[in-house]
Amino acid sequence: MDDFPSTDGGLLATEAAGDNAPAQTVSELSMRLKRTVEDAFGFVRVRGEISGWKRAASGHCYLALKDDKAVIDGVIWKGQASALRFRPEDGIEVVATGKLTTYPGRSRYQIVIDRLELAGQGALMALLDKRRQALAAEGLFAAERKRRLPFLPRTIGVVTSPTGAVIRDILHRLADRCPSHVIVWPVPVQGEGAAPQIAAAIRGFDAIQPGGPVARPDLVIVARGGGSIEDLWAFNEEEVVRAVADCSIPIISAVGHETDTTLCDFAADVRAPTPTAAAEIAVPVLAELLAQLRETGLRAQRCANRARDRAAELLANSLRRFPEPEALLAPQRQRLDDLAERLPRGLRSRLSHARADLGEAAGALRPSLLSASLRRGRERLAAIRLEKALVERRIAEGRRALDSLWRIAAQAHPEKPLEKGYVRVEDREGHTLISAAAAKKAGRLRLHFGDGSVDASVDGVERARRAPYVGKADQPKLL
Repeated sequence: MDDFPSTDGGLLATEAAGDNAPAQTVSELSMRLKRTVEDAFGFVRVRGEISGWKRAASGHCYLALKDDKAVIDGVIWKGQASALRFRPEDGIEVVATGKLTTYPGRSRYQIVIDRLELAGQGALMALLDKRRQALAAEGLFAAERKRRLPFLPRTIGVVTSPTGAVIRDILHRLADRCPSHVIVWPVPVQGEGAAPQIAAAIRGFDAIQPGGPVARPDLVIVARGGGSIEDLWAFNEEEVVRAVADCSIPIISAVGHETDTTLCDFAADVRAPTPTAAAEIAVPVLAELLAQLRETGLRAQRCANRARDRAAELLANSLRRFPEPEALLAPQRQRLDDLAERLPRGLRSRLSHARADLGEAAGALRPSLLSASLRRGRERLAAIRLEKALVERRIAEGRRALDSLWRIAAQAHPEKPLEKGYVRVEDREGHTLISAAAAKKAGRLRLHFGDGSVDASVDGVERARRAPYVGKADQPKLL
C-alpha cells in the first residue's frame, strides 16, 4: 500500500519517514521562543523614552520604551513598582534594567523591568521642570497662597533628621535669638521612602488640635542640609509639595544650601537659604525686642509728660484770665454791709408806724361805737344768708394771706440771716457794731450765730461759752 502514490492531491498534511521537522502547536512554539529569548536576554539595560505609562488596579505598571526607530513594551510588577524612587511620566528618558520575555497571548516580546532610573542629569532636570510646570499650573506656587509668618511663635515644629547637624544648628540658633518651644518630627531626608514620611510629618503637625496634650505649632520648618539633586529629590516629590501647600500652618522651607532649590521651596510660605537662616527668620532677637519695648515705653512716657505739662500750662494761662476771688466777692460783701445797716432802721420805722396805727384804731374802740357797730353787723348778718362754701372760701383766702404775711415776717426777722452763716456783732452792753473801728474800740465782743453766741476779743478769740443774752427790750422775736 505504501508503494502506491498519494491520491489526495497534496491536500492532507503527511509526515514522511525520517522527517526531522514534525509540526508543533502554537503554544509549543511560543514557549520555545519564550525560553530562547529569556535565556539569551536574561539581563539587559535599555535606554529610551517612556510612552503610554499607566498603573493598573492590580498595582502593576505598563509602559513602552521608544527611540526614533523602534518601540519595546515593558512591565513593572507591583513589588518593584512600589520601590520606585520617582514617579515615571511620559516623555522622560530612562534606563530600564531587567530581562526580556515574550507574552504568548499577544505574540510579542517585552521587557520585565526590575529597576528604572533616569537617564542622566538632563533627564532628571527635565522631569523636575515638567513637574514644576504642572504644579504651578494648579496654583500651588501662587503668591496669594502665601501666608504671613507669626511675629513671635510660641511653638515651632521641625521636620528633619534627628541625627544630623541641621537640628542642632536650628536649636542653637533659636536659643541664641529667642528661646522657643520646639517639637521635632524625626524623618529620613533622603533615600527610598523618605518622601512619604516627610509628607506624613507635615500633615501630622497640621492635624494637631489646639488645646490638646501636644501643643499645636505656630510655625513649621522643613529642613535638610545640602547635597546633590539626587539627595534632595525627596523634597521634589509631588506628595511632599502638596502636603506643604495644603498645610494650614505657615511653613519655612530650608532645604539644602543657598544655591539649592526644590519644589518644596516654591510651595512653602517662605524659603530660607539655609536651616540656620530659617531659625533667624522664625523668631526675632529677644534682646533687640526688649530694647525696642523699653524705647517705646520711654517714648510713651515722654509723650504723656509732654501732654501733662502742656495741659498744666494751658490751665495756668486760663487761671490768669479769671478775676481774683476778693474782686468777685467785694460787691456782695459791700451790699451785705449796707443791708445790715439799713435793716435795724427799717424795723424801727415799721414798728413806729404800727404803734401809730394801733393808737389811731384804739381811739375808735369806744363801747358805744362798738355797740352800734355790733348792732349794724347783726342786722347785716340777719339780712345776709350765709353759705358754707362762701365762708370756707373766705377762710381759705384769709389763711393764705396770713401765711404769706407770716413768711414775710419770718424773712424780715433780724435773727434769720444768722441761719445762713452771717454773724451779728455786739459789744458786751448789747449794742450792735457795724464797723471795724467800733469793734476795735469796744475790745470785748459778743458774736451771735444761728445756734447761739460766743464771747470774743479783738486781739483773739476766747473760749466759746454760753452766757445769758441781754439785748434791747424792744428787739422783735420770731414766735
